[in-house]
Amino acid sequence: MINVENLSKSYGGHVLFDNISFKLNPKERLGLVGKNGHGKTTLFRIIIGEESPDSGSVIIPKHYRIGYVRQELVFSEKTVLQEVMKGLAENEETHYWKAEKILAGLGFSNKEMQDAPEKFSGGFQVRLNLAKMLVSEPDLLLLDEPTNYLDITSIRWVEKFLKSCPHEVLLITHDRSFMDGVVTHTAGIHRQKLRKVTGTTEKYYTQVAQVEEVYEKTRLNDERRRKEVTEFITRFRAKARLANLVQSRIKLLDKMEPSDRLEKLKTLDFSFQSMPFRGKYVMDVENLSFSYPAQEPAISDFNISIQAGDRVCIVGKNGKGKTTLMKLLAGHLTPSMGGIEYKSGVVKSFFEQTNVWSLVDTRTVEEEIQSANPNLDRQAVRNICGAMLFPGDDALKKISILSGGEKSRVVMGKLLVTPANLLLLDEPTHHLDMESCDALLAAIDYFQGTVIVVTHNEMFLHALAERLIVFQGGVLDVFEGSYQRFLEKTGWIDETGPGATGGKKLEPEKPAIRLTKKELRRKRSEIISERAKTLKPIEKKIAAEENNIEVQETALRELNDAMQDASMKKDGAEISKISQGIHRCQSIIDKGFDTLETLSQTHQAETVVFDNRLADLEDLESA
Repeated sequence: MINVENLSKSYGGHVLFDNISFKLNPKERLGLVGKNGHGKTTLFRIIIGEESPDSGSVIIPKHYRIGYVRQELVFSEKTVLQEVMKGLAENEETHYWKAEKILAGLGFSNKEMQDAPEKFSGGFQVRLNLAKMLVSEPDLLLLDEPTNYLDITSIRWVEKFLKSCPHEVLLITHDRSFMDGVVTHTAGIHRQKLRKVTGTTEKYYTQVAQVEEVYEKTRLNDERRRKEVTEFITRFRAKARLANLVQSRIKLLDKMEPSDRLEKLKTLDFSFQSMPFRGKYVMDVENLSFSYPAQEPAISDFNISIQAGDRVCIVGKNGKGKTTLMKLLAGHLTPSMGGIEYKSGVVKSFFEQTNVWSLVDTRTVEEEIQSANPNLDRQAVRNICGAMLFPGDDALKKISILSGGEKSRVVMGKLLVTPANLLLLDEPTHHLDMESCDALLAAIDYFQGTVIVVTHNEMFLHALAERLIVFQGGVLDVFEGSYQRFLEKTGWIDETGPGATGGKKLEPEKPAIRLTKKELRRKRSEIISERAKTLKPIEKKIAAEENNIEVQETALRELNDAMQDASMKKDGAEISKISQGIHRCQSIIDKGFDTLETLSQTHQAETVVFDNRLADLEDLESA
């Protein structure tokens, strides 16, 4: 465990965090959230000793080992397996199978484990550093955006690995579904302070919203009260018989320090420009094939018709052809065989991370975005700059001085000024923080045209996908349905285990059972009856808990009003009594929310079980 006490850090007058404290207790898995640039990575670097705080301390027990993925890609061994085995503990130096298991989970085949590390791309080399850290089994795993270079099957493997980890984990990631699947607690750096809660990101953001709502209501009440006191003083200042009352009000006003209005935090807020399209189909892909020189075909005889308004997600392991397919669909590569027919009126916009290299270093952010649509006036371009978090003079920054994440936002900004009815997005969430990912998801959802996305982000897949193009088992298939339906009906194949020859399903299929219509109706009735018996008591408890919280919140508001009156009267005994009541009331509310969350999670889990049983029954009926 570690103990962070009164930690502060700033750069050139810009405060990242101020006097923050928290504990990471044994076996806790803590997710760290916050906007980009608010200090998450800096906090990591302070914990591992690579940076010093302005004040405060990080207390780490003696002999406590911290594992952190290094950015330096320096390798000394001849093979990938030997390189990862360097991370094994001294008494486990020959336990090569531990290294094999982790490498397999991260997407390395048995053959690739015997290749030289230098042979692999930068993304796979980062995975090597991750594997070396995981195999070392430190007391604390520090993970900063570990999913950036992982494909979807590796992400799912890492999630399971971390959930079974017997030590502490401190995690930064923009992938909300991954974080929520791993963490036991969530902490966030917000307005230069840190708040830690038990549970997922949803509970954290809910509490932050509640605290800020209470602050704003209190500020408005205080503002109204100050106005009333000021008006009383102005109205009765000249009346001698009320001189004592006026003086007491003046003293009260001096003590009532005004609260600052909460500054509106900058976040991505944008929408894509939709261009009308009146046809039924956007494109037809027929017998599409493509191969790079002297390599096996990346795409073979692929066929699909994309309808207007479709939400299509391309998924699969890295290196299997997802980006190649996207470039073919975007017209950036020429097929070896077959073709793509775009229907009349289709206007494409294509986003990929490598587009940052097309930016002109000598241009400003404003000039680069303007170049995508010279017809826009300057104010419209400035509005887009602001939406991409380049307000005011920040829009005049040169491209050459921007970070990778900032350049990615400029590329996204260029997309926003280009009207289109077909969006092709290749891993658009890289370099975005969690709030920005939410904004992007909302913008895609609002877009009136057709969307094709390559993503490993399972939150995006669950929210967007209506159809899937799946690279799996050496085959390229189209799955008609949502991502959840894909997981239930097909699932991901384990192609990475030692000795794997083509894959086994992570979850075996249930054998088909033939039932008569009468048996099916009886079975459905039994499941529905059992569901009601299971869920109704939970729903009653939820309703009772919600009612209890509402009662306590009403009492808390009354106590806060009473506290204001007691403060004006300077009644110390009453203030003390009310303070105890407020504390007691707040404790009951906090416990109520915890109970409510547990009940809601239980209700959701039980609902999923019964929904799956009913879905399985429907499958039997349609078989």
